[in-house]
Amino acid sequence: MPEKLDDVARLAGVSAATVSRALRGVPGVAERTRTRVLAAAAELGYAISPTASSLATGRTGTVGVIVPYVDRWYFSRIISGVERVLREAGLSLLLYNLGDDAGRARFFAGLPLRRRVDAVLVLALPLSDAEREQLLNLGTPLVTVGTEEPGADSVGIDDHAAAVTAMRHLVQLGHRRIGFVGEDAPVPLGFTTPLRRLAAYREVCPEPDPAFETTGRFTVAGGERAMATLLGLPHRPTAVFAASDEMAFGALRTLRRAGLRVPEDVSVLGFDDHDLADLLELSTVAQPVAELGERAGHRVLARLSGEKVAQSRTIVGTHLVLRGSTAPAPTR
Repeated sequence: MPEKLDDVARLAGVSAATVSRALRGVPGVAERTRTRVLAAAAELGYAISPTASSLATGRTGTVGVIVPYVDRWYFSRIISGVERVLREAGLSLLLYNLGDDAGRARFFAGLPLRRRVDAVLVLALPLSDAEREQLLNLGTPLVTVGTEEPGADSVGIDDHAAAVTAMRHLVQLGHRRIGFVGEDAPVPLGFTTPLRRLAAYREVCPEPDPAFETTGRFTVAGGERAMATLLGLPHRPTAVFAASDEMAFGALRTLRRAGLRVPEDVSVLGFDDHDLADLLELSTVAQPVAELGERAGHRVLARLSGEKVAQSRTIVGTHLVLRGSTAPAPTR
């Protein structure tokens, strides 16, 4: 055993074996002990060889994250939460950005994460049977965020219930002509979340009208176009439920350019509680996006700990945040 490893052990007041486990990120070392070992190693300038660690443990110290769009706010916030938890445990992330259906096909055809990761996280991407089998056959833990897959742990919210809460709020304010900005089938990459929110809208809407259902592609620009479509109807809606805050931001911009007041002329309600929602006074359904990532990270650590834990489905709560963009329906 290298002499410097013994020096780190003496300085930290632990055994050399504990130093080795702590520096390799092996589960089972108390956090206070790991912190003390890392401080001692830093003071002595000692770093364990990643290659040697991988050979000794059979692990890479890396978790693969499959993300549809790495540049979207929702996904970046989840990744931030995951990374925070795994970094503290000495693990790194390896991101795979799919981008579109072609990128998805290339990824699963080559499966580049094979033998490169200790666990796999899939963010909001429903898997086909073949894709799921490919990932499970890697023999590493599989955790999903925003979807549920047989054989995997999952973390998410109740999208349908959250959207129902949003719609009921608008109805209670007296709105009957309520527009919807979201997605309709077929949804890019097979996402199911937009359809769950659309189903909730249809379930609660007092005066359902297909003309009031518009597509915003979950982007600001898409929300602008969708709102323009709604304003072009013979009888425009008095309220709009946008299935994401970014689409709601676009709707607000179109309304402002049209000279309409929010909420006096049209109420707007979003979904997410984006970082800019408070600045723009947007009423919204708040979901704890970063917390979803943190919880997923903890599920990965539980699986990698070697303990026998049952497959779990974690549902995190949401709540309505009322700001200045919603008000009672106009009486005129």
